[in-house]
Amino acid sequence: MENASARNLWGDFLDAHLEFASEDAPKVIHFCDNEKDANLCADLVCKETKRATTHSLKGIQLRNEALPKIGDFYVVTDWNGDAKCIIRTTAVKLLPYFSIREEHARLEGEGDKSLDYWKKVHWDYYTRELSKLRTRPTESMIVVFEQFEMLYKK
Repeated sequence: MENASARNLWGDFLDAHLEFASEDAPKVIHFCDNEKDANLCADLVCKETKRATTHSLKGIQLRNEALPKIGDFYVVTDWNGDAKCIIRTTAVKLLPYFSIREEHARLEGEGDKSLDYWKKVHWDYYTRELSKLRTRPTESMIVVFEQFEMLYKK
């Protein structure tokens, strides 16, 4: 783990939770593709308001990333890479974009937590993300809905 802030937070977490001492080093992540949203989401995760995120499957595949799986650990940072908390994946579902419901939006915990808000910000994000990969979002595209629990914070 190259990020010193994340490495220190992971070490503090392991000191408090020896039962996870044999776990591999977690992936270090920030949410979103801009500073304002990344910092807001990190704060929402630390407050346990944000308990899920939704990835585009196409984006994951085109970047050759592994699908999230139950039990994965992540160190969540702000945009500048300052570690804020540690989360662990509790559920992963592959769904068509059009099947996302109010419950999913509430678990994501962003904005007013409505489905309308979720659809607008996610469609905008997927448009930016996928345009860099020379494709675009569709209503029928598969998204990866990942639920997590916040385990430890500064």
